[in-house]
Amino acid sequence: MATIVPFKAVRPVRDKAYLVSSMPAYIYPKHILEAKLESNPYTFLHVINPEFRTDNKTQPNSIERFQHVRDKFDEFANAGVFTQDEKESYYIYRQITPTNTYLGLITGIAVDDYLNGNIKVHEHTLTQREETFKTYLDVCQFNAEPVLLTYQDNPMVDEIINKYISKRSEYEFCTTHHIKQDLWLVNNDVDIKTLTSAFANINDIYIADGHHRSSSSVLYAQSKRQENPNYNPKDKFNYFLCFLIAESKLNIIEYNRTVSSLHDHTPDSFLEKMNEVFDIETQDTIYTPTKKHNFSMYLAGKWYSLTAKKGTYNEDDIVGNLDARILTKNVLTPILGITDVKTDNRLEFMEGTKGAEGLQQKVDSEEAVVAFGLYPVSIEQLKAVADENDIMPPKSTWIEPKMRSGLTIYSLKD
Repeated sequence: MATIVPFKAVRPVRDKAYLVSSMPAYIYPKHILEAKLESNPYTFLHVINPEFRTDNKTQPNSIERFQHVRDKFDEFANAGVFTQDEKESYYIYRQITPTNTYLGLITGIAVDDYLNGNIKVHEHTLTQREETFKTYLDVCQFNAEPVLLTYQDNPMVDEIINKYISKRSEYEFCTTHHIKQDLWLVNNDVDIKTLTSAFANINDIYIADGHHRSSSSVLYAQSKRQENPNYNPKDKFNYFLCFLIAESKLNIIEYNRTVSSLHDHTPDSFLEKMNEVFDIETQDTIYTPTKKHNFSMYLAGKWYSLTAKKGTYNEDDIVGNLDARILTKNVLTPILGITDVKTDNRLEFMEGTKGAEGLQQKVDSEEAVVAFGLYPVSIEQLKAVADENDIMPPKSTWIEPKMRSGLTIYSLKD
């Protein structure tokens, strides 16, 4: 079962929601981040970057920096930019992009679901990043960016959501990226009980995006429990902020690769080695993979279709059967000499949203020598890896929606 809880969100007042909400700060290149901070006094980026245009600088990720974040958050609240709901609610959130519609629930979810395995993971987390965000939570006492979780479609949940989206939303605005945002409040007691009961009957929840945020929230809760063994199970630290989206509405996009060196190969000798593990077909135009175990490759101004030969991967190995692992095992390591995909600076990862055109541009600009396009991982593959308590190769998926910060903030204070 999954234990979700309604909460009293701290959120922008209605007329400033479109100004406050932002993508996470790390998404923006430095010059764009500075431009947004300069031009918009209401953006949540000011909370995350409280020292912009000040002389009072502190070390990144320090307790002092996080205290400034909290101070800026309080400044926004005192200025009337934020308000807090008087009643605990669930929040229905919708993104409409030029190509997709994403729809789901923003809730609190129990850290115990993570600890007992009801929330399943498919990525390793780094201890240092976990500790950093745990410290952030301890000092700032709020969480503004939901973890993206997915679950098997549930008719009861869909019925409640569909009832609300037929009404006018609390927030309705469009971003400069042509993404329409809507938010509805679910504060009716009967509907809250129905949604809570529905998720109580869902056994498996999967992390789609936000492994570090969820694990850090668990670490924070464990530390609070150690401080007070007689803690109240309803204490806010026992839950973390999440966005629950049904599997059918999740969009898993490929994560592609570019390499800046052919190691000791020429393009011709590289193709000869590739022919040992792939069936290769030259393409007349730009090419995108069409099925599992089919790859695209752009090399020396030409596109190729690569299909992994039988025997070059193990169909019975859940992780070994993933295309990212096949490419590493058969090409990146043995042919190109890349033994650690996390640290080798010849290898770069490119989100699939940039398409085959992005891969071609990378090579044509001579920033890379060869580019590989992968077929997207399916939700069934992701779940199979998580169900086996296994880990996917680094950068196997680019998953949407990408959540905005500052729309519904989960306060850890009473």
